[in-house]
Amino acid sequence: MRCLSPLAVCALCGLPAAALAQNADEMAKQLSNPAAPVTSIPFVFDFDHGAGPDGDGLSYTLKAQPVIPFQLNADFNVISRTIAPLVFQTDIYPDDVFGLGDVTQSFFITPAKPGQLVWGIGPAFLLPTATDDRLGTGKFGVGPTGLLLYGMGKVSIGVLATQIWSVAGDPDRADVSLLQLQPFINYALGDGQTLSANLESSYDWIGEQWTVPLNLSYSKVFEAGGQTLKWQIGARAYLAAPEGGPDWGLRSGLTFVVPP
Repeated sequence: MRCLSPLAVCALCGLPAAALAQNADEMAKQLSNPAAPVTSIPFVFDFDHGAGPDGDGLSYTLKAQPVIPFQLNADFNVISRTIAPLVFQTDIYPDDVFGLGDVTQSFFITPAKPGQLVWGIGPAFLLPTATDDRLGTGKFGVGPTGLLLYGMGKVSIGVLATQIWSVAGDPDRADVSLLQLQPFINYALGDGQTLSANLESSYDWIGEQWTVPLNLSYSKVFEAGGQTLKWQIGARAYLAAPEGGPDWGLRSGLTFVVPP
């Protein structure tokens, strides 16, 4: 029995392949915006190499990053963005470490009908949820977060910034004053495909130390069994890191898009 080509399947279903590609491109554009009004559940897996006193430590981090939009009024939305890391580290400390890290929760107020320039601003919270002292700060923190994104055809550029100060928590743990500055650029390849580059840089004001990984990744939006998904793969190099920090890493991810 001869199998039908994807184009033939599209024709039989009454949906042109061009329309499918356009829908995938639009969804890829939305998912490239950290404050898009699209409910999604990304799972991002990071592997880092080179940490620890001997430079051969390994770190594996699985981050659940649900993004949930709420309508504030006719003009503005509130976007909830959560980052919850599950971490395993080996050859970094005398014994292996596994557990939940600190959770970061952000809320962005953003226009309901943005133009080429997208902005968002709101509060961010650091929650001391780590199950091991080595995986978290032991502090509750709060501060502002903001986003700027500008789209120019196939290219979008932007920056996501957050500043967190500790305001409560374990008095025996060091205070937190952390700036996270993440400039990014995305290039749409078509058919739901995107090339991305970003710096997930952070600056520890107390330790006076930058951590700057450069991430390069490829992603694609697709459908499987009626579920819209995005998968990504990429690599990174650390341009700056604290003593004992990693020197390179890999990233993969899968995002589930929740229908409206």
